[in-house]
Amino acid sequence: MTRTLYSIVFTLCMPLVLLRLLYRARRAPAYAKRWSERFALGGDVRQGGIWVHAVSVGESIAAAPMVRELMQRHPELPITITCMTPTGSEQIRKLFAEQVGHVYLPYDLPWLQRRLLRKMKPQIGIIMETELWPNLVAECERAEVPLILANARLSERSANGYKRVSWLVRPMFAALDWVAVQSQAEALRFASLGVNKSAMTVTGSIKFDFRPPAALLAQAKSLRDGWGERPVWIAASTHAGEDEQVLRAHQTLLQQQPDALLILVPRHPERFDSVARLVSDAGLLQVRRSQGGVPAAADQVLLGDTMGELVMLYACADVAFVGGSLVPGGGHNYLEPAALGLPVLSGPHRFNFTEISDLLQGAGALQLVDDAQGLAEAVEALLQDPRLRQQAGESGRAVVEANQGALELLLQGIEQRL
Repeated sequence: MTRTLYSIVFTLCMPLVLLRLLYRARRAPAYAKRWSERFALGGDVRQGGIWVHAVSVGESIAAAPMVRELMQRHPELPITITCMTPTGSEQIRKLFAEQVGHVYLPYDLPWLQRRLLRKMKPQIGIIMETELWPNLVAECERAEVPLILANARLSERSANGYKRVSWLVRPMFAALDWVAVQSQAEALRFASLGVNKSAMTVTGSIKFDFRPPAALLAQAKSLRDGWGERPVWIAASTHAGEDEQVLRAHQTLLQQQPDALLILVPRHPERFDSVARLVSDAGLLQVRRSQGGVPAAADQVLLGDTMGELVMLYACADVAFVGGSLVPGGGHNYLEPAALGLPVLSGPHRFNFTEISDLLQGAGALQLVDDAQGLAEAVEALLQDPRLRQQAGESGRAVVEANQGALELLLQGIEQRL
């Protein structure tokens, strides 16, 4: 009854949903395309195999090692990957080209989810992290499709939000066949929302299993060698309201280290042009990665306005600040720079990665800053002290290596349910 009410309200809100899609299309034109897929029509759907849902870019990248292993272990099973955003879609095709099927996940109305499942006929469904929808889960249960929540994470803030609508979400959580959860604390939160403890395993985060490809490291070295001996720091996955603070920090840093270069990588592609204007308004000389430019000695900012190059740009830097953390975004993946041996900086808002950031902070690999001034001071201290950088970087790499193995545990759980 509660899900029926949810479906009725969702249906009534569809005009607003479509208006929002049109609004987003003004800023990111890709949102105006492939609308039929959002109604479970068309798309590259491959029947009778494995279905993976990765909501956007970060989840797609996290899912990639798992998908590659599944392709190798089960070449007879086609894989279809769904997502929700154009940037996620672009990332999926960049990672896998035509090796996998790909389509947008439809809106969460029962007849749309049913239509997709009838077309796809998956043997198993794997949802990355916590992208759960009540009708999607219910229709998988109805179609007898085993549903796995992989690399599952649930912050205290998100858990409290779910509890406010527990009448709707408890059946959804209870219907999951298996949850591969990142930490014990998160397992307790999932259990409080209705996940059966016997259907849950603490595997750790598969992001610890990240290994940068040798070709990528070689590309980064070649790029960095062209910049000379200047100090370089990166501010990655930054959000609106955060870029300004990063630029103020860089202006402060330049007073002490005038040859320092900032690599600034906004989180959302639709903001690339507006962030470029912010850099210009700050009076800083910049070059845009999308235009193939190489920073000259006078350039102070390299704007990372391309897709799929974040790890390579991390590998070009001496110090990494991970964005979404000076504003209440919850932080982003701290493990990529740590795995590359970089000292990591974060703002105070890291609720999406509390356990991982605590682990890195406890090892001396991650340092918290509160504002632009604190960020400038932390970057300057690290850039001026190679031994301090090396110590923090080695600590971070050691944390990553010590916690690897989650991917194999996840794959074993998937095998048992295929």
